[in-house]
Amino acid sequence: MIRGFTHPNVIKPGMPAFIVILGLLLGGALAVTPSPQSPPPPDWEYTLTSMGLVDVQLLHSEIRVDLKYSTTDNFLGLDVYGTLEKCFLQKEAARKLAAAQDLLTSLKPGWHLLIFDGARPRRIQVRMWEIVKDTPQREYVANPATGSIHNYGAAVDLTILKGDGHELDMGTPFDYFGDLAQPRLEEEFLKQGKLSEEQVGNRRLLRKVMNDAGFRPISVEWWHFDAFPREEVKKRFAIIE
Repeated sequence: MIRGFTHPNVIKPGMPAFIVILGLLLGGALAVTPSPQSPPPPDWEYTLTSMGLVDVQLLHSEIRVDLKYSTTDNFLGLDVYGTLEKCFLQKEAARKLAAAQDLLTSLKPGWHLLIFDGARPRRIQVRMWEIVKDTPQREYVANPATGSIHNYGAAVDLTILKGDGHELDMGTPFDYFGDLAQPRLEEEFLKQGKLSEEQVGNRRLLRKVMNDAGFRPISVEWWHFDAFPREEVKKRFAIIE
């Protein structure tokens, strides 16, 4: 504190001119220096709906949603989705998902599709890529430079929820990054006793309702389905930034 100067906004009679000027300068500097603030989180719901995507639960109330990347219950151990807590998909993909729920209901009344992931903005993909870049898990995260089908709102990760609220046993958890999760190896693991008839049967039920509704499975993850081929997706839809 400068002697004789008690507050930058207080000027007393008889103060030396240099103290008055210094006080005014300091007072102005203090008055215009804001405290740093974090930017507000993205409004993902607005972004996605403005691009024509829809909340899948608005199309079918029997679909259940538990977005794993909007919690810490995922292979990253981090909530990377923030305010994104609903599953959005392109309209046609969402209609296919509603049809899959109807098919499941016809086979197993009271059972539900349980969604783990849907549309994923690319900036979130970038963050996931950065988190795993120096780990063995990097091979399981799509390069944001080319994008994942999730980044276009045309892919979904899911399982089946029984009427009692318990998930079907699929042999591995969601996002289990090992051979046991790969549908292409199911018959081999079934013969070896590493997967049971019940577990493989549960996967087949999921594939049946999704295939019949127009989705395409992939060979390395039992939970992942694409609504359209990759090249079609890139031609028809804009990537979600």
